Amino acid sequence: AMALCGGVGASALPSELIVHIFSFLSARDKLRASAVCSRWRECLFYPTLWTELKLRLGGGSGGGGAGSEESPKLEFLMRKFGSFVRELQLEFAPIEGYLGPLHGGEGRMESSEDDPQFAGRWRDALHTYLDQVLCVLRSLRHNRNLQKLSLYGDTCILQEDGILDSTHLSQVDQGSKKIKEIQQLFEEILANSRQLKWLSSAFMLGMVTPNSLSTMSNSSANSLEHLSLLDNQLPSLVPAAELERLLHLRSLALDFCDFTSEMCRLLAGRDHTPLHRLSLLLNGTCLSDKPLDATPGDDDWKALVRHSANLRVYVMALDVRSQDLLRVLKPSLPLERIHFDSYSTCASEGTVELISLQYHKTLTHFILMRDLVERDDVGFPDLSDNRNEDPLVLLAWRCTRLSFLVIHGYTVWAHNLIAISRLRGSNLKLLAVSEESIDFDQELFLEEDPVNNLIKEVSLGLNRSWHPMMDTSVVLSEPTQHFYREMHRFSEGV
Repeated sequence: AMALCGGVGASALPSELIVHIFSFLSARDKLRASAVCSRWRECLFYPTLWTELKLRLGGGSGGGGAGSEESPKLEFLMRKFGSFVRELQLEFAPIEGYLGPLHGGEGRMESSEDDPQFAGRWRDALHTYLDQVLCVLRSLRHNRNLQKLSLYGDTCILQEDGILDSTHLSQVDQGSKKIKEIQQLFEEILANSRQLKWLSSAFMLGMVTPNSLSTMSNSSANSLEHLSLLDNQLPSLVPAAELERLLHLRSLALDFCDFTSEMCRLLAGRDHTPLHRLSLLLNGTCLSDKPLDATPGDDDWKALVRHSANLRVYVMALDVRSQDLLRVLKPSLPLERIHFDSYSTCASEGTVELISLQYHKTLTHFILMRDLVERDDVGFPDLSDNRNEDPLVLLAWRCTRLSFLVIHGYTVWAHNLIAISRLRGSNLKLLAVSEESIDFDQELFLEEDPVNNLIKEVSLGLNRSWHPMMDTSVVLSEPTQHFYREMHRFSEGV
């Protein structure tokens, strides 16, 4: 360090070597090191050190929102690197209490009746959010080398709760001037890009419109390999006609309602590169405005799978009724991962049974979540009621590739949990069951401590140490945030 800062031997070290040494530092450590001396500062802001930038604004471990104190740091980074950064991944958490880990299940912001300062805090947070999005997009508008752009805004729950309606927005963005500028800047970025390979936007508050993709340059349309546009909007953000230009897509993420038979047929065309990953978000609260009538039939899935033999599908069903889910889970859909998450609905034993029968050759991940916060009047549903065999045990028995099982908010009997661990053994890489979901058969555990006996038996079955999940905040993340992050991991695995 002394040598690099100007001591003995400093002049003998070329800047290229110093830059190479600094390339092993994290982004946070690079910024800290830049304060050491002018020589380090000059080398640390060399463009090759900042080809990739990942940031999360607000929504930290304390649940705080993206405060205005973060804006100067963001402006500095984007001013320095926005024009040449190749990969940019940003998560915005504008509203305090909505993002970050849920604490004791209380992840939502207090209502205006409980918090007299609600309106002021909400307006300030949204002002900051819009300004930060504008800062990012303005710095990227002339970047022709951008290859990966991924933006996520934690605003979807507010939209569902009616907080982000036109009345509230007009108080913050009169005449929608900022929203319109955001839309225009996003389209400029797409038009000026020349080698975009990854484009992802989720719940970015009006940034993407149904016309946005049409502005993408032909060279980026030809190079694009991943596309995900999610916003619960009507109509679809990805018109089927635009897929005709995107011939080299390898992964795609959409609202399930927007994935139509026409899209399926286009992706199955000879000119298209085989699709490897498809992530679909099915939000039950949107089905009244976005029906499932146009989703692919079984013949459409068969055609797509014939063209894309390695295709795997990830589905999140958020507050979806069983009858609606059964409409879209076609036998030929190559389902690898499914995540049930709900506040007001329950997955039925028939749905779990169907999944274990139809997808026993492909299913690897099964997540069954139900948030019962403020629902003390109801217990955990038991899928094994009035059945000789528990549907979850049958799932573990039939789905031989199952490696990831998470359960919270549904009753799991201890003897069934032991059976699952023995059926899948060490191949079940993750078995996470919340402590409150586990119930005990007194006849089996009459003479021993039931909890310790369960831990011992499941650990033996898995051939490793196991314990019930005590901290439910690990799995009780905001569902759409979980989908966004899991979709990234799923798609990057291609």
